[in-house]
Amino acid sequence: MRPIRLPEPPSGAAGMPEIFEGGVNVVRRAVVIGNGFAGAENQCLGLVRALGLSDRQTIYRVIRPSGGINEWLHWLPLYLHKIVDHILRQLLGGSRVGLVLRGKRVVPSTFHTSGSIGLSSILEADSRKIATLARETFDKEGPTLVVACGRDTVSISSSIRRLAPDNVFVIQIQHPRTQLNRFDLVVTPRHDYYALTASGQKEIPRYLKRWVTPQEPPGRNVVLTVGALHQADPVALRVAASAWHDELDPLPKPLLVVNIGGPTKNCKYGADLAKQLVASLHNVLKTCGSVRISFSRRTPRKVSDVIIKELGTHPKVYIWDGQDPNPHMGHLAWGDAFVITADSISMLSEACSTGKPVYVIGAEHCKWKFTDFHKNLREKGVVRTFTGLEDISNSWSYPPLNDAAEVALRVREFLAERGWSIGR
Repeated sequence: MRPIRLPEPPSGAAGMPEIFEGGVNVVRRAVVIGNGFAGAENQCLGLVRALGLSDRQTIYRVIRPSGGINEWLHWLPLYLHKIVDHILRQLLGGSRVGLVLRGKRVVPSTFHTSGSIGLSSILEADSRKIATLARETFDKEGPTLVVACGRDTVSISSSIRRLAPDNVFVIQIQHPRTQLNRFDLVVTPRHDYYALTASGQKEIPRYLKRWVTPQEPPGRNVVLTVGALHQADPVALRVAASAWHDELDPLPKPLLVVNIGGPTKNCKYGADLAKQLVASLHNVLKTCGSVRISFSRRTPRKVSDVIIKELGTHPKVYIWDGQDPNPHMGHLAWGDAFVITADSISMLSEACSTGKPVYVIGAEHCKWKFTDFHKNLREKGVVRTFTGLEDISNSWSYPPLNDAAEVALRVREFLAERGWSIGR
């Protein structure tokens, strides 16, 4: 049996040495501001995990009004959306028209991730309350690290910094498309600055250039990553390898894992890509011991139906039915190679953290900054195009991507400049 290969945990401390022994100079707690989307919230949790604060985090979530006409109002800034929703409720009350316009309002109360965070409920984000708590408990608990991700969290995180600048260190993940000096640190993929490259400038119509952000190169408080942050670090993969041993270890090797996302505005495809994937998988099945296929929540029915119809009964193929437990982390740990659709930066980033072969399908359907992202991965030698001509038993490797650990090191450096450190 081929042994599974997992990246080794970094040797020594994850970042800079502790420069203070205690007191108000030590960051011992983290506040995560989420937006309800797993891809964004997982980035926050991944960074907090890399900083060693997972067991001392509190998660808040920005909650937009939802249902009915609210689904058409998501383009509005959060505060305006809430005002419109409030006006509708006041004017229309419980009338039939009001119920139709507002729909059923859903407030999420449970939060699940691929990791175990030990939390059962999420608090609604309130910048004043979070800032007040940070100020009032500063002398006893020390500074608060605030980590946020997603458009709807920008106003919350920046307000917390404005209200408690001496008590918090605010990190905004993904480019906020606003003044970057509103945050202590901005963590964003390199491809978010694609608009400033020569290729990006050619793609932007002249009349739109003043509206496309970012307008300036990254400043000193910007940390650039290759892909998305996540929680699939070496320790998590080793835990997953143990947890999924009984189910995945007996499978014939090599094990090919196929993760299928869904089309986006910058990566459009349909059943045509599913048919291409099926044909390519049929070609490589003879060099695979087994194949495990997973769909994401974004996978359209027209894509999954093709895959299930053509491969669902093949003896080498298992298609996850979407029911818990989710095998994603187990697949990352036990897979010998991966095939991933080009639309998912998160799934690609996670797979590339394993150091194992990663093949991409559908990159030709992508445009704008997605093109830059895939080009960067290819130049680093961490991904190859899936053609169907591969011999999956022939392995290849590369230095695993470890964006979260690298960002954590930079965070420690910035904190040290302020005279703060991360508590053990």
